[in-house]
Amino acid sequence: MSPARGPRHGAGGGPRAGGAWSGRRLHLIGVAGAGMSAYARAAHQLGASVSGSDRADSPFAAALAGDGVLELAVGHRAGNIPPGDDVEVVYSSAIAPDNVERLAAVERGLVIRPRAELLGELTALRRTIAVAGAHGKTTTASMIVTALRGGGLDPGYLIGGMLGETGRNGDWGAGEWLVVEADESDRSMLALSVQIAVLGNVELDHHASFGSLHELEQVYREFLGSAPQAVIWDRPELLALRDGPVVTFDVASAELLAGGSRFVFDGVEVQLAVPGVHNARNAAAALTVARIAGVPPPVAAAALGRFAGAGRRFERLGVSRSGAVIYDDYAHHPTEVAASIAAARTLGPRRLIAAFQPHLYSRTRALQREFGVALAGADVVAVLDVYPARERASDFPGVSGLLIAEATVDAAPGKPTYWLPRREDASRVLGALLAPGDLLMVMGAGDIDALGRSLVDG
Repeated sequence: MSPARGPRHGAGGGPRAGGAWSGRRLHLIGVAGAGMSAYARAAHQLGASVSGSDRADSPFAAALAGDGVLELAVGHRAGNIPPGDDVEVVYSSAIAPDNVERLAAVERGLVIRPRAELLGELTALRRTIAVAGAHGKTTTASMIVTALRGGGLDPGYLIGGMLGETGRNGDWGAGEWLVVEADESDRSMLALSVQIAVLGNVELDHHASFGSLHELEQVYREFLGSAPQAVIWDRPELLALRDGPVVTFDVASAELLAGGSRFVFDGVEVQLAVPGVHNARNAAAALTVARIAGVPPPVAAAALGRFAGAGRRFERLGVSRSGAVIYDDYAHHPTEVAASIAAARTLGPRRLIAAFQPHLYSRTRALQREFGVALAGADVVAVLDVYPARERASDFPGVSGLLIAEATVDAAPGKPTYWLPRREDASRVLGALLAPGDLLMVMGAGDIDALGRSLVDG
């Protein structure tokens, strides 16, 4: 065996940033995720040869296979990395340093790079619109793409959910704009080349990455300061994070309809088919960006009127055998959970049942009480155990979804609240509980959507 050599990390925009992609060979570890799969698609469209692995299959990976981008290698093995010394290995933030493929790349002396460097390289190729904030990034980015497409601009996009009108979470497009999400969780937002920075909100959500809200705000300051243009929700605490010109957005008054809303933007009436005040505000951000990019407000508003949502963002899955309607939502922070429950109320269910899967032990420990208060807005609550993602239970003794179930009982004594740690338990109990007129919201950033799909009839 040859002596181990250190990894050759990319710097700045990465190797050949902005240059020809034909002949490049990329291997993405964690490629089945929403973000990495979009990057793989873009790299393939630019001419690179792409391979990738992940611990399990996903709809994103299935779409890559169906479009001839790559065949997912399920499970992590050193042999997943193609032979040759010119392979660039890119890993997602969920891939630990002791991952067998990362170690193999180090052993082979390959270029090894975090996902942020690849996304940074892609954003350097286009005029980039980057959407930031604790909540609403995917929906807002999807709305921006929809509005720009409605104006005939054919933007590229790399987003965290399937765009309804294309069924894809990424496409390089042929226009001058690229729409991406700016992720604060690992500070990767600071690696992007941004023309228009969009900020919808700031809340401490990643407790393992940031010790305080002040620390998080400093990262947002740097992100906003790097962009020539900024579009920010009209709130003083957010505007204070930007030194330089700002275009603000807000919705003064939105009329909530059954499953949608109506409001006026730039003198144009906008009617959405996605529910909730938060989605009206997301649409106002998208309309503002579209106006800056050159799409007239009436054209952008008409496009958003056809917007049916993004994958796993208040997505209607179907109807249960008993006649209950089932929705899935990516909500994984108390503010998001409360907003999704409020939006579901606009649909007028007889009974609103919320099934929640906490995401990350650190978040569960820090926000258990807030989750309980948010979930108390439903009529019936079921809590599953924590989806660990990149964390390990052994590092968080005593932390489980039970903390949130107990907090829900504390917030609303007497409200039916179920502690159902395993998905099969939740499927059995909820299947028997659902009745005609009920609305079931399954919520979380893990794999709880599989629970919702299992309860859909046929």
